[in-house]
Amino acid sequence: MAAEPIAAAAPDLTSFMLEVSDLANGTLDLEQVLHRVAELVRRVVHFEIFAILLVNERTQELRIHLAVGHLPEVVDRVRVKVGQGITGRAASTQQPQRVNDVRQHPHYIAALEGVRSELAVPILWKNQAIGVIDIQAPEVNAFSDAHVHALVLVASRIASAIENAKLYRSAVQREKTLELLNGISREMTSILSVDDLLTRTAEMVRRVIDYQLFSVLMVNAAGDKLEHRMSVKLGENVNIKHDIPVGKGIAGAALAARQAVIVKDVRNDPRYIMVNPEVRSELAVPLVYQDQVLGVLDLEHAKKGYYTERHARTMSTLAAQMAVAVVNARLYQQVSRAERHMERDLRMAQEIQRHLLPARCPELPSLRIAARSVPARQLGGDLYDFISYKQQRTAIAVGDVSGKGAGAALYGAVVSGILRTQAAHQPRPAEMLAAVNQILLERRVESQFMTLIYALWSERSGQLHIANSGLPYPIHVTAAGCRIVPAAGVPLGMLDGSRYEEITLRPEPGDAVVFVSDGITEFMNADGEEYGRTRLEHLLRGCREAGPEAMAAAIFDDVERFGAGLAATDDRTVVVLKAARRP
Repeated sequence: MAAEPIAAAAPDLTSFMLEVSDLANGTLDLEQVLHRVAELVRRVVHFEIFAILLVNERTQELRIHLAVGHLPEVVDRVRVKVGQGITGRAASTQQPQRVNDVRQHPHYIAALEGVRSELAVPILWKNQAIGVIDIQAPEVNAFSDAHVHALVLVASRIASAIENAKLYRSAVQREKTLELLNGISREMTSILSVDDLLTRTAEMVRRVIDYQLFSVLMVNAAGDKLEHRMSVKLGENVNIKHDIPVGKGIAGAALAARQAVIVKDVRNDPRYIMVNPEVRSELAVPLVYQDQVLGVLDLEHAKKGYYTERHARTMSTLAAQMAVAVVNARLYQQVSRAERHMERDLRMAQEIQRHLLPARCPELPSLRIAARSVPARQLGGDLYDFISYKQQRTAIAVGDVSGKGAGAALYGAVVSGILRTQAAHQPRPAEMLAAVNQILLERRVESQFMTLIYALWSERSGQLHIANSGLPYPIHVTAAGCRIVPAAGVPLGMLDGSRYEEITLRPEPGDAVVFVSDGITEFMNADGEEYGRTRLEHLLRGCREAGPEAMAAAIFDDVERFGAGLAATDDRTVVVLKAARRP
């Protein structure tokens, strides 16, 4: 004998419809919408087994989103193809399906024990089924025409609420994904190690897309293979030593096509190269930077059909950011290596340049000498040297190469070698400058020249012979004050056939002759004011009684005070000659 239909007290139609309308406009939270639907349906039909299934547009499957009376494992497992089963037929026909005895129905899919009746009503939106309201009962003939009419009424009114809630959830998810991708992009730009970047990428990808195995494959130097640079399986780093020829496998296909490749079931794809036997679905996304393919991001999952177009779009966005980060990290590493090599070369050049300068000043009976040179950079273009001549004579050279840095230092080293070579002929100062000028012109270097003072001191005569090729005029400091030594000349390496004048001094005991490069006189402070010759002469008058070392130190100290800590932009060199009483 058939059981009595399950019934509920008939609600007031007007108030019931108002509640349904309120539901359609009251919330954008999908879970709240579905729970309110369940409450409304209970107003019409008392139930113990109830479900709302929504259509997955990509797979055309119905999946349970709200369940009452169903076992959790059933909820997780059930996937009903549109057109199959009672709920699937309700979706495909867009008509209610009332089955009074499921045992007699050929399309019934048994998911629960003891079910006898089922009522499935499609939820329609714009002539498409977006879901199904499904009620099951242990009695036969449990549902009446009134139940069908009531559920059709509810379903017709809640479709917009469900669709709006789904759209809102999708928009929120997209916004969260974009925010996450923006954060990941900012984080990527701060990582300047390729290995660190690859490791952090695995963690970053996990924040947006789940995976069982994630690999970063990079194109090798020859451009014919994809090499596994980093792989993470179930949260642990693994070492995969399996190179893939370009164009082979799913990763190779993504590389060749320069676009994401989604495989729903790798067992049905002949391109798949077996690395992980548990894998069913795979997503491979190329890393492309300015038309250059760098590698592939590869995600694998144990679930069939896990990866979607949405995953591909997300990973493509991430891959574009990562490609830029990889290029930046590689450039940084190249620059770092170059800088390390340069620093090593600079240290070696500094050491060599220190050895090119005299280790100490010569000790002469009637002339005390002090010298000091400070480069503006690691290497300088200033130089000084002392060369012994016959007949108790000593040559003093003070020079300044145009420009600064390594080029100037190398040019200065060449000039030092020329001076030493020419000194073997014992030339007078003017002759030395003329000879060096001709040699430099024969080995002309574009935009390079040198200013140089070459002086020759004679112990026997007590005379100082000076020739100058453009360095600031020497200053003769006497008891009466300071006067310039107007030795002038064209810089070396500029004009063919240049001739140089020679001036002779006979400094009295206590007198000083000071040579400086223009890094001293042209030093500027923050206000754009030059240190200048006037200030230098004032200082020298005040420290005339000091020894040559103290006078040289006083010049540097005064320049530093003048600059108030401002860094020098040019090399600075000072050589002080102090005449002593003749023995």
